[in-house]
Amino acid sequence: MDIFAISLNSATINREIAWLETVIDTRLKLYFQTECDYQSIEEIPLPDLNKDDSPYARLVQEHELNAIDRLVLILTLSPHIRPQLLDYFFVQNTAYNRGFTEFGGIKGKNHSGFLPTGETALFLLTGDDTNRRILLQTHLLHESVLFRKNIVRLEVAESDEPALSASLVLLPDYVAYLTTGELSKPNFSPDFPASLVKTPMDWDDLVVDYQVMTEVMEIKAWIEHADELLGNAHLKKYLKPGYRALFYGPPGTGKTLTASLLGRSTGLDVYKIDLSMMVSKYIGETEKNLGRVFDMAQNRQWILFFDEADALFGKRTSTNTSNDRHANQEVAYLLQRIEDFPGIVILATNLKENIDEAFARRFQSIIHFPAPNVTKRAQLWKQAFAGPYELAKDVDFDSLAEKYSIAGGAIINVLRYCVLSAVQNKRPIRKDDILTGMKKEYYKEGKTLEEVEKSTKKGY
Repeated sequence: MDIFAISLNSATINREIAWLETVIDTRLKLYFQTECDYQSIEEIPLPDLNKDDSPYARLVQEHELNAIDRLVLILTLSPHIRPQLLDYFFVQNTAYNRGFTEFGGIKGKNHSGFLPTGETALFLLTGDDTNRRILLQTHLLHESVLFRKNIVRLEVAESDEPALSASLVLLPDYVAYLTTGELSKPNFSPDFPASLVKTPMDWDDLVVDYQVMTEVMEIKAWIEHADELLGNAHLKKYLKPGYRALFYGPPGTGKTLTASLLGRSTGLDVYKIDLSMMVSKYIGETEKNLGRVFDMAQNRQWILFFDEADALFGKRTSTNTSNDRHANQEVAYLLQRIEDFPGIVILATNLKENIDEAFARRFQSIIHFPAPNVTKRAQLWKQAFAGPYELAKDVDFDSLAEKYSIAGGAIINVLRYCVLSAVQNKRPIRKDDILTGMKKEYYKEGKTLEEVEKSTKKGY
């Protein structure tokens, strides 16, 4: 954590909060027609951030935030920094013995202070000026860079309530950046059912066919040159932002590793979506869960990786029941979100046939990761066991590759078992250790070594 950045940010935030406090005080005095130093909030001098090098100021400068957006930004940040500042809005309307509707705001489950809504921002910016309110309402909902860049989010209001009655939310990574100067990585949670995937491996560790690698490199090339290509006026008319790829093939053949390597080699974060937390039996919940992930990722340099994607992106059914119609609506929603997403989306499945054809037409790449042949299996064995541990003389990886059909992911599990066995028994890794490890792997699939050996001999 950069202490200097925190110090710079603190000074900048103090000035912005002092400005916000003056705006709140002025708006309330003007609204209730009491004595005031200003005739409008526009007269209040804005803190000068032009020569400010704090992370907060850099964000303001980078996105060229105007006074309206700066007010929304500091208003949304204030519950995290100076929650008591918004206690102004707890003043009671004595005529009705309740708060003022025009102030907006909600009270959280645990937070005892005032949490601003879109209505709160509009009140500060417009008071009771209907014409200005309509203009700024349009700005907040459709034009503001804060919302377009997904820095601030207006939560979804209930279907029968005004949109601006929803909470203003500053996304967690920007809360971190505007305070500590560091963009944090979102943590796995029910609201964000995705986890950051990393790998210490490199492209040399990925054992796939030449054709597979060629197609993967096309995705990498798009990531590296998309901005250049889309900057061309002619190409921009024909090419949409974003890239959609489908990886299919048996488990353990390198699909997840490939996605991780694409991220590592291009500097992008890879988030693996937990579909078990994404899919809900309740109508509308699956779309809402997916919407959170896509909204969070919208303007970030992320790769979204959906493993076992057929669980969510499977074939649509005939609409015989209301459940069928709802399931098809979910698929249609997913199609639209994926098509509109400007980043990289990778879907992985064991069986290509399980994926709805409507999805397949929208992929730029459909890459088959086949089970490794004898040569590839031998390479996988030798790479995995090339570490600083001793092998017994009876270990013959070429022979193992010929006898047993096994994928790279399973070989890694065998390696784990063998290393533990060797450490516990203080001896080299033996062939028996490897065979026992493979038995454990095949047992997961309901197979025996003998069955696999026979099927390998038949060329399966």
